[in-house]
Amino acid sequence: MNLILLGPPGAGKGTQAKMLVETYQIPQISTGDILRAAVKDGTTLGKEARSYMDKGQLVPDSVVIGIVEERLQQPDCKTGYMLDGFPRTVPQAEALDGMLQNLGSEIDHVVSIEVDNEELVKRLTGRRTCRECGAGFHVMFDPPKQEGVCDKCGGELYQRDDDNVETVTSRLQVYESQTMPLIDYYKTQGKVRPIEGVGEIKEVFNRVTQVLS
Repeated sequence: MNLILLGPPGAGKGTQAKMLVETYQIPQISTGDILRAAVKDGTTLGKEARSYMDKGQLVPDSVVIGIVEERLQQPDCKTGYMLDGFPRTVPQAEALDGMLQNLGSEIDHVVSIEVDNEELVKRLTGRRTCRECGAGFHVMFDPPKQEGVCDKCGGELYQRDDDNVETVTSRLQVYESQTMPLIDYYKTQGKVRPIEGVGEIKEVFNRVTQVLS
């Protein structure tokens, strides 16, 4: 089973990804991870990617696609895989389809975890981090015993700059503008599986597995 996993910041995509990997015994393929691995291993494409990264430039789609192609040909992908964070744009999706066609493969499902923006803002702006030990809390879902104080070390809890309303709203707008065309692209192929992302973690995961079965 070959999957693409989509979901906005705060939708719980990371948690669902871990559970999918464990349940279906398929590798999670993150472009960030495989780019770093290719650079570290010094492969031909890794060296090419590094030449862009060293200049602070984005790695071109053609190089990313080549690195993804190398990864998908490894033995652990024979029974399936889950792409996370790729494709991000319609041109990348088109290039991925072309590459998979050459490999005699295709994407089976595009799982899209959906949560409305109001809920996402609540989730993301409610996070608090301890200045001393780095422990994480949430004012709604996992509050400390004493407001503003870490349960573990007594340190001060603070809200990270990227968790304020303005930054979170901006991140969600970027996600929508990038991802909606991608969802429309896969909808025309009949592959999008929308999942309601509100509820207990296991409840959301049950929705995912029901759709995949």
